[in-house]
Amino acid sequence: MRVLRAREGASRAEQNEIFASGLSRPFGIAFYPPGGDPKWIYVAETGRVVRFAYASGDLKARAKPEVIVPDLPGGGLLRGGGHWTRDIQFSKDGRKLYVSVGSHSNVWEDKGGNEERRANILEYNPDGTGGRIYASGIRNAVGIAVHPGTGELWASVNERDGLGDDLVPDYISRIREGGFYGWPWYYIGSHPDPRHQGAHPELRDKVLVPDVLLQSHSASLEMTFYTGGQFPKEYSGEAFAAEHGSWNRARRTGYKVIRIPIRNGAPTGEYEDFLTGFVTPDGQVWGRPVGVTVAKDGSLLVSDDGGDLIWRVSYGAERSARTARLRAEGEGPVAAVPPASKSAK
Repeated sequence: MRVLRAREGASRAEQNEIFASGLSRPFGIAFYPPGGDPKWIYVAETGRVVRFAYASGDLKARAKPEVIVPDLPGGGLLRGGGHWTRDIQFSKDGRKLYVSVGSHSNVWEDKGGNEERRANILEYNPDGTGGRIYASGIRNAVGIAVHPGTGELWASVNERDGLGDDLVPDYISRIREGGFYGWPWYYIGSHPDPRHQGAHPELRDKVLVPDVLLQSHSASLEMTFYTGGQFPKEYSGEAFAAEHGSWNRARRTGYKVIRIPIRNGAPTGEYEDFLTGFVTPDGQVWGRPVGVTVAKDGSLLVSDDGGDLIWRVSYGAERSARTARLRAEGEGPVAAVPPASKSAK
């Protein structure tokens, strides 16, 4: 786990330090409590959530991590496998910690496979107590985020494979407490997966339809809401999501960052390309967006595990967008400096 730090407006990181090592596939990062003066950094490993004491400016962990949630589903060699990323996010008031856990399988083809407490978003108190399933039937919510205005939990979801190039759409959606989103028996509401034809008819009318459908197999990963002041006013409170790109589609899709318009706190149902160009005209891929967050100066930071880079996207005074690269070395997530108004990842 690394920290990259740059002067405000700088195009390159001046400090690149290993904050902590020895973690097991760390992915999600969240600062706590929310706001401009966090005291802890929470990190989601595959099988647990830990936290490090933190003060603004720290480049190294002050002590060994404290284990907050020791038993996330899928952790450990015997229980492991399947989707391994775990994202974390705090509620707007800081009272709840959300953890996304993807499924072990594609569509639970082997009913004997262990899917217990998987394909869910879990909820805990910040000290790790009170664990429960917040929402279910979500195949793999790689990225989760809380809207800074409404406080609603959102998710960026990888849907199932094996039904062709154009099914099933990935999606980005508000996540309702107690909501069921269909996996593995249904998708986009009451559409049955043919591999589970006739199964669980009692759930058919309970499946929630996602807010924003994305092109199938885009592999939608991390997402964030724009809270900075650098971009034009219309971007405020809107969502950005990293589309990692397809691996099993005849024609590539994804490999970009998208913008999701939001009006009066609700998504319009559309999305538009924001950062593109990671696929050459002859179909070669040289970049794959993974994480996206807002820097303190209002620029957008995008991690790219195809190019091993962090991209900085800024909006110039001449009203033209420009990008700059902040090269990241090594493995693991990058912790951004938390902005004054919102915890960062």
